[in-house]
Amino acid sequence: MSPESNPIQDRDAGRRARRVDAARNRAALVATARRLFDERGVDVPLDEIAKIAGLANATLYRHFPTRAELIVAVYATELEDLRQASDDLLDRPDPGQALAAWLRLFAHHLATKRELALALPDGSERGALFSSWHATMQDAAAQLLNRARSAGAVRGDVSTPDILALVSGIALTGLPNSRLDTLLDLVRDGWASSARALPGG
Repeated sequence: MSPESNPIQDRDAGRRARRVDAARNRAALVATARRLFDERGVDVPLDEIAKIAGLANATLYRHFPTRAELIVAVYATELEDLRQASDDLLDRPDPGQALAAWLRLFAHHLATKRELALALPDGSERGALFSSWHATMQDAAAQLLNRARSAGAVRGDVSTPDILALVSGIALTGLPNSRLDTLLDLVRDGWASSARALPGG
């Protein structure tokens, strides 16, 4: 041992390095699974996910002992992206455009991630997860809606549950993306024209 070495500092540095490696490996597994689930569905072999991520099978199973746990992690990442998009759009100069942009992202999430959502584990855990994520989406939408309403871009009697229910109904029709976009544009035109017709309403 050199005179300058400190066993406690060396041990702490080693632990920090292992935590960084673990976080990086977990992120790589989730990102790879997310891409493969999109391309091929949620039944992609876990061993293949590990291989494409450049990691050993043991590393995958250490982070995600079951497929269900990996699916939960991927879905949570999808929703975190939606939440982050809401935060980013709060800085957009036009509140009405910001709300419309986020609702479009939300609609396409519902339309394209249905299989992933249905693959989440059954039982009380699934209910708790959906409740938590539902609250997160409600909060994200509410911030954008309140800002748009204050700017007069949306009429005053439109609530967050109203607008999410409407967009959810459109998203789950099974229509192609181009048709979804058309319907979402109609929704936006509807609230925008109402806001103009009822200034301050």
